[in-house]
Order: sequence, then structure tokens, then C-alpha cells
Amino acid sequence: MAKPFYHFLLKYRHPTPKDSISLFANHVYQDHGFPKTSSNYHELSTYLELNGSYMESMSVFDDVWELYKLYEEQR
Repeated sequence: MAKPFYHFLLKYRHPTPKDSISLFANHVYQDHGFPKTSSNYHELSTYLELNGSYMESMSVFDDVWELYKLYEEQR
């Protein structure tokens, strides 16, 4: 079973964000409505498009999604 995207993303959290991925991870951690158990690209991207006012660009999500897919393939 796939690890939820949220749990994968949390490893990028950082007290002082170093890059756009760290900043994204910090914002998602503070977003109590984020679908924490989802591993579905469309569910997550739709949520972020409608509720992710903290997103500078959806390309950050797409970049992390690619890392997530690679991680899941190697498990």
C-alpha cells in the first residue's frame, strides 16, 4: 500500500525553509484541511487548486509528486 503523499512530504519540512519544496511542506503541515491520507494526484491537485492559497505555483506540487512517484516505485 502506498504511503500517503502527506507523510512523504513531511520529510521536507524545515524550520527555516531552504527552497520552495520546504516552504510547501511547511504550509501543508499547517493546513488542517489537507487530505492527509490521500495518494491520489487528482484529489490532491484539486484540493490545492481550490484551497492552496499558500501555493506560489502548482509546479512545486508537480515536482514533489514526481519525487513521490520515484520513492513509491523504489519501495
